[in-house]
Amino acid sequence: MKKVHALTSLLILGSALTAYAADAKTNWEDLCVKCHGTDGKGDTKMGKKLKIADLSDPKVQAAFTDEQAIKAMKEGITDKAGKQTMKPIEGLCDDDMKALVPLIRALAK
Repeated sequence: MKKVHALTSLLILGSALTAYAADAKTNWEDLCVKCHGTDGKGDTKMGKKLKIADLSDPKVQAAFTDEQAIKAMKEGITDKAGKQTMKPIEGLCDDDMKALVPLIRALAK
């Protein structure tokens, strides 16, 4: 009987983790791809217009911390001239933003 409970717990935990990962992917696709592109290169109409950094470049990724990535999602990004180049992401809680960071990190090759 204990084995059945343990197996059931593992299955529930696995399902929750899969759902959590799917949510980050869905959030990326719904909120980020328009500018950053599926691969993070920023090779989209909006990405080119805003001169978005290539998130698939390890050097670009090394230039910011996970905390800075979350701050950018919360507050947006403003260039040196004071022009907003990324709006804050609305509708995501802190956990959703934290879940996006590993997905963004995985874009680097």
